[in-house]
Amino acid sequence: MRPEPTILAIDLGTTEAKGGLVTLDGHLLGLARARCPILIDTHTGHAEQNAETWWTATVDVVRSLHAANPGAQVLAIVVDGHGPTTTAVDGDGRPTRPALTWLDGRSAAEQAELEAASGLRGWALGVTPAALWIERHEPAVAARTRWYLNTWEWLGLRLTGRAATSLVPRQRLPSDAIMTAVGLRPERLAPPIAMGDILGPLRADAAAALGLREATPVVAGHVDAFSTFLGAGLRAPGDALDAGGTAGGFGVYVDHPIVVPGTYCTPAPLEGLHILGGGFAATGKALDWFRDGIVGGGATTEALIAEAVATPPGADGVVFLPYLAGERAPIHDPDARGMFAGLTLAHGRGHLARAILEAAAFAIRHVAEPVLSAGIPVNSMRVCGGPARSEAWNQIKADVTGFSIDVPAVAETAVVGSAIIGAVGSGAFDDLPQAIAAMSRIARTIEPRGELVEIYDRTFRAYTALHPAAAPVLRPLIAAANPQFHGGLLA
Repeated sequence: MRPEPTILAIDLGTTEAKGGLVTLDGHLLGLARARCPILIDTHTGHAEQNAETWWTATVDVVRSLHAANPGAQVLAIVVDGHGPTTTAVDGDGRPTRPALTWLDGRSAAEQAELEAASGLRGWALGVTPAALWIERHEPAVAARTRWYLNTWEWLGLRLTGRAATSLVPRQRLPSDAIMTAVGLRPERLAPPIAMGDILGPLRADAAAALGLREATPVVAGHVDAFSTFLGAGLRAPGDALDAGGTAGGFGVYVDHPIVVPGTYCTPAPLEGLHILGGGFAATGKALDWFRDGIVGGGATTEALIAEAVATPPGADGVVFLPYLAGERAPIHDPDARGMFAGLTLAHGRGHLARAILEAAAFAIRHVAEPVLSAGIPVNSMRVCGGPARSEAWNQIKADVTGFSIDVPAVAETAVVGSAIIGAVGSGAFDDLPQAIAAMSRIARTIEPRGELVEIYDRTFRAYTALHPAAAPVLRPLIAAANPQFHGGLLA
């Protein structure tokens, strides 16, 4: 029997790489993972990765998939990744310094300057803020650098030998004139390519390392968030997403650009749509932090969730702020700090675990409320990634937000989304909507429980009031502990 055609999708997450073999009807034939170390210094705001570890992880992932699925027919390869993460490389694609990840706080001033000059906001600026920081602060590194690339673009270069900046319809970066005016050489940004176009054939050396067929088409991917939107099956205005993963985030499709405080509005991967919402910094990571750093590995994630479920909604008055790496939307404060509030001797580990799960839902609501107030409808919210496997966590998100929660059949929606891009790029489907219809599906829907509205309204008011109240008290402590702190921005 001839092997079933598949797309090899590689998802470079912040802390691990995943690879999947996805069939043209959206089934996951195989999934493999490998860790990607990240160096985070909470005192300086630095968060770096060695890009070579992405390649090592990719080799491990692909070879594991090949071993488990011998003879699999790979039509195309697609890469998505975390970002904006700025990878400075020389002409041969070798890193000239560790990559500045999206968690890195050093380029906040450059980002503000580019936002003011270009009108673009947040991660719509791509790698340009961190690239500008390198140009200004590390001229020796800049002199050795040929390209500033994102994660998926760097791996695409490693696979094909071609450097390209992947763009979705209507996406734009700061103009060459603006970049030149602020001191960033525009020729160090790679030429553009449309997401879904063929980047090139798989090089012989890369094919040998991965155990794949030489000249397999490599299709241009994009940021993991865009792949997640596609893999979760979003197709129309009002379709919304809880991104899951290490950071988390909320976004909803709209049919026109709109300005809503605390959010970004950027072109979507589907023609004619925009994404309104924002990403978080560490809501998905918070439970791992609690398990490993606080509990000390003495309990599994499943055990902590079970203890949280056994705790009443509202966690008996305990509220958690998940600002363990600063926060992006909607407060956009890189110096925000996490906290547990409301503790007494009567509270235990289950209360803290419950508060962490609820905080991930409150973060979504914090972004969604101004969106709803602007008249933007939310039809339902798809949940993605590891947290989507927990029915209890999904129910909490439904109860806190009031949204119907759709659970995709495959939780690894970024992997499925990249496969959708690859299926179109390889010619298996005519366009993205056709591929989404064929390759994504919803397994079940969870409805909010109306009897919890009062509890969660009250707790949410406390959640949103805590940071404005605590930040002025904490800032002197942060400044004393961190010499690079300057009144709200990390230098």
